[in-house]
Amino acid sequence: MRRVCVVGAGVIGSLYAAHLARVADVSVLVRRPEQAEALRGGLRISGKSDFSASVLAVSEPAELPEFDLGIVATKATDLEAVGERLAGRFAGATMMTIQNGLGAEEILRAHGPWPLISAVTFMSGVRQGDAHVEYELDTETWLGPYAETATPLGAVQGVEELLVAAGLRARAFPDLRPAQWSKLIFNATVNTVAVLTDLPHVSQFAAIGELTDLGHLVRDLMEEGERVAAAAEVELHEDPWEMNVLAVRRGETQAAEGAYAHVPSMLEDVRSGRRTEVDFITGALVREAERVGVPVPLHTAMYRLVRARETA
Repeated sequence: MRRVCVVGAGVIGSLYAAHLARVADVSVLVRRPEQAEALRGGLRISGKSDFSASVLAVSEPAELPEFDLGIVATKATDLEAVGERLAGRFAGATMMTIQNGLGAEEILRAHGPWPLISAVTFMSGVRQGDAHVEYELDTETWLGPYAETATPLGAVQGVEELLVAAGLRARAFPDLRPAQWSKLIFNATVNTVAVLTDLPHVSQFAAIGELTDLGHLVRDLMEEGERVAAAAEVELHEDPWEMNVLAVRRGETQAAEGAYAHVPSMLEDVRSGRRTEVDFITGALVREAERVGVPVPLHTAMYRLVRARETA
């Protein structure tokens, strides 16, 4: 049986840990001892899946057993601290980053020579407690070898198979950048618009029938991002606008069934008084635009406004 360590037990980390515990020995590293204690009593998943899982949860890296695969599921803003906690440990492991935006691999790589797998996911849920997550959106995890470490595609495909065996959806790519950039443009748009309007991801994001409809801004932001991707010679895996329309339709269906509209992660952070991942999402897009010489006045404005909103 594979040995897996999930670093971080928020919504995404908990979803991975619980599902993988069906087919692997799973350990979980968290910051707070009280959360580790709660998780040792059982990790509950409800919603799209409904079961409880047994995991070994600790708050100190020295207490972790050796593992083959580490899934780093913290927010991007916590990656530097995670790298410091893991530095010098678990030399035989492969690490998988699952953060929004760009740059997670470089941060983790600075703290150890682990082979790295890049990944993005659209899974989502609601945290109901330290050891309970309601699973809302059961979409794919996209993963691929990180180009700067010689991670073989076969290792990535092995992780894909493990995730699928655990009841999750996953797809391995020889080159993750097209998928990563599709999600980057989607996230850089939807998250910042949500923060500045205080709207969850609802029908207004795709409305373009009237001059004042919000969908015009959403589409313009996405087209600006697409120009950056083209200049960076990245052919997008999916069209961000179509991703947006599909997500809105899915949300409307769920709302008709009594579910709440999806709250993008940066809006959730602002509402909770936490720092957002805007530097890794919109900030990364703006920096890449500067590198390839493409003007992005809309994304630049959104970046500055969200940073200001964080201080409000």
